[in-house]
Amino acid sequence: QVQLVESGGGLVQAGGSLRLSCAASGRTFSTYIMGWFRQAPGKEREFVAAVSRSGGSTTYADSVKGRFTISRDNAKSTVSLQMNSLKPEDTAVYYCAATGAGWLPQKSDSYDNWGQGTQVTVST
Repeated sequence: QVQLVESGGGLVQAGGSLRLSCAASGRTFSTYIMGWFRQAPGKEREFVAAVSRSGGSTTYADSVKGRFTISRDNAKSTVSLQMNSLKPEDTAVYYCAATGAGWLPQKSDSYDNWGQGTQVTVST
């Protein structure tokens, strides 16, 4: 098991930027693939991005490709999500997740460790 705590959410105007961070504790961080998901009110939780154990491979949802960047620092046991050119439709609670899977899954049920979430609100 790994414990995950997100930070960095807040209120930002459309076109602005935010950087989310997720700190991990527990078992060796580098053994997990890390992902970010988000859930808007009344909607299903959706995949945002994932990064491989080494940080060398990443994958993104089409809706954020080119605007968001996921990265990790295994020495500090952290994963980050840099969000640029934010849009009102990016408003959601953002969750950090970890999985021991052997690929970069985009389905939430492939992840078995979750943080509590951090709110991101993008105003017009």
